[in-house]
Formats: sequence, C-alpha cells, structure tokens
Amino acid sequence: MPQRRTAAPKVLAIVLAGGEGKRLMPLTAERAKPAVPFGGIYRLIDFALSNVINSGYRKVVVLTQYKSHSLDRHVSRAWRMSTMLGNYVAAIPAQQRVDKSWYTGSANAIFQSLNAIADERPDIVVVVGADHVYRMDFSQMVEQHLDTGAACTVAAIRQPIELSTQFGVVEVQPQDPRRISAFREKPADAVGLPDAPHEVLASMGNYVFTTDALIDAVTRDDRDEDSSHDMGGDIVPDFVSRGEAFAYDFSSNEVPGAKDRDRGYWRDVGTLDSYYDAQMDLTSIHPIFNLYNYDWPIYTHYGPYPPAKFVHGEQGRIGEALNSCVSPGVVVSGARVNNSILSPGCFVHSYSSIDDSVLLNGVDVGRSAQLRRVILDKDVVVPEGAQIGFDAEHDRARGFVVTESGITVVGKGQEVPR
Repeated sequence: MPQRRTAAPKVLAIVLAGGEGKRLMPLTAERAKPAVPFGGIYRLIDFALSNVINSGYRKVVVLTQYKSHSLDRHVSRAWRMSTMLGNYVAAIPAQQRVDKSWYTGSANAIFQSLNAIADERPDIVVVVGADHVYRMDFSQMVEQHLDTGAACTVAAIRQPIELSTQFGVVEVQPQDPRRISAFREKPADAVGLPDAPHEVLASMGNYVFTTDALIDAVTRDDRDEDSSHDMGGDIVPDFVSRGEAFAYDFSSNEVPGAKDRDRGYWRDVGTLDSYYDAQMDLTSIHPIFNLYNYDWPIYTHYGPYPPAKFVHGEQGRIGEALNSCVSPGVVVSGARVNNSILSPGCFVHSYSSIDDSVLLNGVDVGRSAQLRRVILDKDVVVPEGAQIGFDAEHDRARGFVVTESGITVVGKGQEVPR
C-alpha cells in the first residue's frame, strides 16, 4: 500500500512591528519604524510581509505599539487577504491583556498576544522583524526546523568576523554546524565558522519555533524579573542553554528569480546612514537589490497616483532623471535628477537639481533649488533657490539633522528657510 502523505504543518506568522526606531529620528517622529517609506512606493514592513506571503503563509498577525496609526492604516489598506480560506493579515496593537503595562520587549509582545496563537492553534510559529530589507523563503527554514527536530531555529547571515561587534552572533558546534553552542550580543572575541574562520553567523532577527516550546519560553520569561524580555537577548539564549536551538544559514536560501548580484542581500536599516545606503542600493543600472524580481514580488499599496511625468525639453530646461527610481505621481518639470529616489507625489520645478538624495511623499522642490545627499521627509517644501546638503554646519543651524557620514535629513513638513 502507498504511504500516507504527512500533512503540512499549520504555520502562524508573527511580525514584530512595535519598534520605536529612535536611531531613525526624525523619520520616526510621527510614525513607527516599520512604517517608514522605502524605495519610493514601499514601507519597510512590506518586505517582511511579502516574504511571509510568498513563502506560502497566509495567516499573519502584526504586533504594533509605538505611533502605529500610519502603520495600522497601511496594513489595513494594502494587506487584505481573501477570507474564504481563513487567510488574514491582522494588525494587533498593544492591548494590556495581561496587566496594565505595554509591551516591555519583543518576547513580552508575544506573551501578551498568546491569545492569537491559541485562536489559530498552529504547529509552527514563524517570528520575523519588520524593519529589514531582503528576500527570503521562510518555508525552507521551516523545513530545516522540522528535519532537525529543533524547538527554536534562528536565521543567520554570514558576515566578516571583524563586524561581529555590530551583531548578535550565533556560534555553532564544529561537529554539527547547525546546532547553536552560544548566542552572544556584539562579542569582541567571536569564534569563526568551522568552514569559514574569517566569518561569523549574525542573527537576522527571524525565528521559527515549535508552538508549545515558544509558549513555554515566553511564559517562563514573563516570570523572570531579571529578564529584558527580548527574543534575541533572552529567549534564544534560553533555548541554547538547553541544546534546543539550531541555526539556519541564510546563504542556503534559494529565492525564485534571484540573480547572483542580489542573492543573499540583507540590510538592517536601523540608522539614518544605513537607511540611506540601502536606498542607494536600488539606483544603479544593475541594482544590488533587485526590485524587478517578478517571481518573488514585493507587495504594497501607494494610492491612486497618475503616471510619472517629465516635461520641458528646451535648451537648459530639460526634465530628466538618470539612475533614479521615480514613483507614480512624480512630476519632473525642467529639472535634473540623478541617482535619487523620488516617492509618490513629488514635484520638482524647473532649473533645480537633485543628486544622491531620497525624497519621500509629496515633497515640493522649488525652482533653481539644489539638493545633494539629503533625505527629505513627507510634505517638505524647498523654497526657490534654496540649497541643502552643501554645508553641514549651515544645515545644522537651520535645525536639520546631519549624520556622521554627512547626510542631511529634514523632518516631515519641516520648514526650510531660504
């Protein structure tokens, strides 16, 4: 008789989207970090949700907390699933279900939302962060999790060992390179991988858990008064101490449509400089991160904008954009744009120039203005003839943020003096 096929496990995905994002100020002054726009038409959370949905997991809860209005609105507008088969993407705000406290950490967020797990009764829980830019097929990670019999599996990406002080580092056993022997935060004496001594495995903030093991772990963690209630800082080390944690090497993940140039791409956009650099990764002729992979699309919703338009073609007044991502609703009127990201609804007036910059929704750049290496948040109006990004001290004196690498950032609706 033929063998009976084993049923696929029931999987619930939890997206941790409650981050405050202090290091991204002023972009997070009025929005949660996962709601920060990226790549013109997207929000950061779209990358996590697209990966989960493309992996075949259609039951998703998004745990929100800080300044979540725009995030909740985006999820409700963009991420509507057919309910016929019980599919959903549901935003769950902090509700003080356990006591009168808000989420005190990522592990506590899950503990306070155990009702969502109880309602779904999954076999496996996939937990992902909402503020990284990458493509990943989580089903391959779940498959390894089941094969190894792990209680906890941590997604990890190979990084040069000299960068180990910037990450949570996963150390594995030489005789079993998938079993985690230690999980350390930003170690100065990290141990290289058995097959690559010059590399370490850095945690990506993505996890797979057997449901009962996760419930037990976050419940015990809630009772620990010395815990910081963090998934990476407390929950994973607990599994490691009991020999139940395994690592999933991201380099083995095969995403349909990936090319050699962008295979294995992952960026933590936790700072203004890293956020800017990741945006610039999109603008080259052959981008490091390819948004044009239609086999693994990044889904979003950006509203009813008309096509982008480039007008005026007379001498000295040509509307053009080179090596740039130009979103719907943008008008480039007799201006020059180079190596930049223009989000929906931006208007760039004649004789102005924009170089190496990121403009978020609704930015208006006046005539003859000049922008260089700047990030302008939503609805910023640049007066005629103004310059931003040419003199760091002058930019600071006008109340703008200037990063260590010299990127000038203007907050949402902030006034730009002439």
